[in-house]
Parts: sequence; C-alpha cells; structure tokens
Amino acid sequence: MKRALLASTGALLLAGCVGSSSEKHDSKQAAERLKSMILDEAPSDIGTHLDVNFEDKVSLLGVRVDPLRDARTNERVKIALFWQVKTALAPGYKLFTHVVDGSGERILNIDNVGPLREAHSGEQALPPSDWLPGKVYVDEQIFTLPGTIKTDKIQILTGIWKGDERLKIKSGPHDSTNRAIVATLTVNGRGAAARLSHVPTLRVDKLAPGVKPKLDGKLDDVAWQGAAGTGPLVDVRTGDPNQVFPINGEVKLAWNDDGIFVGFSVADTDLVGGFKKGTKDPHLWTRDTVEMMVDPDGDGDNKDYYEIQINPQNLVFDTQYDEYNKPKTEPDGPFGHEDWSSNVQSAVTLDGTVDKSDDEDRGYTVEAFVPWKSFGKAKQLPPTIGTSWRINFYAMKNNGGVSWSPILGQGNFHKASRFGRVLWADKSYVVPAEADSAAPPTSSSAPPAVSAAPALSASAAPSAKPAAVKAPPPKLAAPKPSAPASAAAPSAP
Repeated sequence: MKRALLASTGALLLAGCVGSSSEKHDSKQAAERLKSMILDEAPSDIGTHLDVNFEDKVSLLGVRVDPLRDARTNERVKIALFWQVKTALAPGYKLFTHVVDGSGERILNIDNVGPLREAHSGEQALPPSDWLPGKVYVDEQIFTLPGTIKTDKIQILTGIWKGDERLKIKSGPHDSTNRAIVATLTVNGRGAAARLSHVPTLRVDKLAPGVKPKLDGKLDDVAWQGAAGTGPLVDVRTGDPNQVFPINGEVKLAWNDDGIFVGFSVADTDLVGGFKKGTKDPHLWTRDTVEMMVDPDGDGDNKDYYEIQINPQNLVFDTQYDEYNKPKTEPDGPFGHEDWSSNVQSAVTLDGTVDKSDDEDRGYTVEAFVPWKSFGKAKQLPPTIGTSWRINFYAMKNNGGVSWSPILGQGNFHKASRFGRVLWADKSYVVPAEADSAAPPTSSSAPPAVSAAPALSASAAPSAKPAAVKAPPPKLAAPKPSAPASAAAPSAP
C-alpha cells in the first residue's frame, strides 16, 4: 500500500469546507471511491505500533509519521493512521485530530483533513460509523506546522467523537481526555540538545538538630514539613507528565549527620507484591516497587554506584555496581554485588491490599532511612555542605514506570548521567553566584503537559480522588492501565 499522501494542506482544508448539504451522504459510494484506503488486513509497513483500544469497539493499530521525530515550522507533516473496527458503531461518530504544543495549547484542528474526512454532504466522507468490522482503514492526513510555535515540541492527538462525548480509551498511549497520543515531534531542533543534557536539581537542607522522621510509613512528621520534594514523577522514557503507565508518584528527601531520609508516595490502583516474606534480594522490579539509584561522586560516570528497591511488602533489593550495569549475570543474576547491604530501615503503609486484584487500591507510601556509612565508596561521608550527588528516584510496575529524571533514550534506569543532582545544603548555605547562574534551576518541575485541553464531557475527565483510608494518600491519581509498563527502558534490575 504505497498510495501517496495528499499534496496540499490548503486543498484539503478547502475540501473540508465544501460539499452540498442538500446531497444525501452515501456511505457505499464513498467506500467505493476510497476503496484503496480500505484493506483486508494491516500492512507490514504500519510504522509505529500503537494498539489504542477505544471501548473494545475500534483499535488504532499504528501510525506512519513523516518526519518521524523532528519537524520544522512552515513545513508539512504527513501521517497515516491505521484503524480497525471490532464492533460496528452507531451512526454519528466522527474522527478528530488535534495538534498541541508543549504547553498543551491546541495549535491546529485537522478534524476534516484527509481522504476519509473530507466533508461530503455535511459529513466526513467515510467516518467510523460507516466502517465494516475487520477491515483496516488508512486515514491519511497532512498539515503545515505554523511558524508561530513557541515550544520545542508538538504532539499529535486523535480520537473518535459524537455530540459532546468521545469514545473512551481503555488501553494504549493516551491523555486524560480520551485522545490517543499518536506522535511527539521536536520542532526545529529547538531545545533538543539542552533537553538531552539537562537533569533536574534539588536542594536538600539538613534537618535541624534533634529533628528526624519517625519511620512509620506515613510522612506526617514535622521533619517532612517543608522537606525538599521532586514534585510529580514523569514518564521515564520521555519526561512528559505521565499518562501512560498505571502508576504515579513523588518523593521527599531529607538528611542529617547519620544518613538520608527518603519518602515515596505512590499512586497505584493494583498493588502487587508476589514474593515470599523474608526473601533476600527478590527481583522487585518485575512487579511493584520504588527505587533509588545513587552515584555519590556527583559526576555521573557510573563508577561505584548503588541501587536500593523497596516494594509494598517492605521487602528490599539492594546492590552495588562497579560500573554501568556491571557486574551482571544474565538472565537471573546476580546483579551487581548483591552481598552489599544498604542497611536500609524502612516502613510501608498501604492504601489498599497487596495481591488482591478484586479490590480497588489507591497506592502505598514508603519511608526509608539509609545510613551514610553504607555508601563506602563515596569520597566523603557525610557529604559536605554545598556538594552534589547524582541520584534518581523511580516508582515502577513490571519493569517500567515513572522517574524524577527521565532517561530520554540514553540507556536504561542505570544511566548515571541521567540521574538528577541532589545538592546537600543547610539553611544558611548560599549558592555561589557563579554556580547559581551556570547550574540548572534548583527545581524538579516536570516539562509542561502536552495534553491540557479539557475533556468534552465530564465522563472523559479523570475520576475524582477519594478520601484517604490509612495514610495520607499520594497527591497524584494513578492513570488507568494503558501501554504495557515494559515499554520503558528496562531496569534489569
């Protein structure tokens, strides 16, 4: 199927505005005219597989995008969407496509652009309501990227609507308003190099003498009030606000002369443990866990770094590596020097039930303390005021999930050059002026959301967060399961 995409955006937009409303829409005639766009099965050159499930009625199988990753303003972008109907739809359903910038602002509406969508008799030429179950429909669109874009990326979103409602997306990459995420493109290369090199920085002030958290898994101590926090963790692959993985989370951090205090709040609608009590160094990353990677030197060279994981059962996996992913024995380990012990003390509070799939979970909280003496390969313990370590935090399910600093395709969860910077400070510490001007901002805010447009109806909006049951709940709601978490770069472990 090598059919060329339509040649002119202007012509397509014009076609979307014409058509006699007095003519009756003839779906059979449209299907005959567009028969080259109707296939018996998906072609081998489907491009990027998406597998977006719209209420078990329609699937968006995949997309071909040209250009694939980088777009330029005032130039054309071409896409070919591959749809397949499972169950015939009622009359009235139509396709929509939105192009949004990095802040989530809609910059283009191309609902009626493309052969299947051209306006005929006031209707799209061959809308989803006219599609036959089992057939694959090739939905080609072309648009020119405006020269007024102010952000370094755009996102293409699509879906199916009728009246004031959209078909709900059950799985596959999508935002909270039932729009499938088709593609994310960098614009003019703006910010691409900076984005790949930038990692978040977090200043963590030393606790006052005599103040420290009580390890009960609740994060409600005075010690946590005003503690440094990462803010919402982001999609580990892209750095975007997470709309894909079925977990969300955030992390708080504090320290004193004895060690590091870490508090994870994780939103998770299905808590999975699955390991026997007392198991030593279980492979927690294969199910649900939180994780911290620590490179004490602060240079991100992956020499002599540490890994600590704690799961909802309060089981621990901890190990130390000499260099990036080494030593490691595939497939079952050992991974790193598993005889190393972090001497971590931890407590976990559940808002739900582990390994009970028939109830509704909210998430879990992990409160942990790691003594400085455990990091025996660090240059100085405890660290001196004003020095930085490289650390990353993750909340994981099935070897994928969300992170403080995203990987951005530069390796896996072990890539120390992608770990964030933690600046050890106290209340009196002032960042030197030259360092302050040269360093990245000391904040951890995620990149701007790319899907902030409101839902068409209340039913498309994220569900409201219920009240807490046992512990202060995570501030984020876990998204409904969509793309498999294993789509992220594997931690292994």
